[in-house]
Amino acid sequence: MFGKSVKVAVAAVAAAGALAGCGGTPKAGTAALVGDDRITVTELSQDVRDWREQFRADPVANEMRANPGNPAQQLGADSESDVRGALTLLINFRVAREVAEAAGVEITGGRVDRAVESLNRQGGAESITLASGLPRDRARELARLVATQSAVMERFGADFTDRMNPATQRAGQQWNELFRRTADGMEIEVNPRYGTYDPGKFEIDPAEQRLSRPDSGI
Repeated sequence: MFGKSVKVAVAAVAAAGALAGCGGTPKAGTAALVGDDRITVTELSQDVRDWREQFRADPVANEMRANPGNPAQQLGADSESDVRGALTLLINFRVAREVAEAAGVEITGGRVDRAVESLNRQGGAESITLASGLPRDRARELARLVATQSAVMERFGADFTDRMNPATQRAGQQWNELFRRTADGMEIEVNPRYGTYDPGKFEIDPAEQRLSRPDSGI
């Protein structure tokens, strides 16, 4: 259902990151606010530390994450990028729950189980989670995100047996639009030390060179 390659699965997750940020500076110790839900700097830092340790020991995750043009990719070469990627996914998990509600779909435990099974067939749910930038214990949350995207796109008319079907492509566009609108309504605020959202590129842009200033929120 989710495609025949790990690259497709990871790309689908990345496409879910169409977030629109709001202004404001979260209070000290906060990495991001997603509505009333707070992601702390401690939580984010722990996830990144756990991810680095686990990623080093997982050759499958390394192979998935490696740039084909540079097989000798070095872990931690861009630690700020690692943190931004992890924070983006932590936000996505929260937004996706609201997206499912807005689309009127229920993401049952059975749906998540099937998403885990699909990811396992594509290289392993835990390895894919590591390749995506989070530790293994976030694998089920990642699977829930994948399951949510699948369910919502199906509601919009997607046919996953034919990804080139115009209806499937339209459903993907509708998913991105709904994700963006939902994120807008949730008043997402990111600590400026981590950067800002660029919904056009589906990623967190790096922070400006202001990290040493006292208005970083930390």
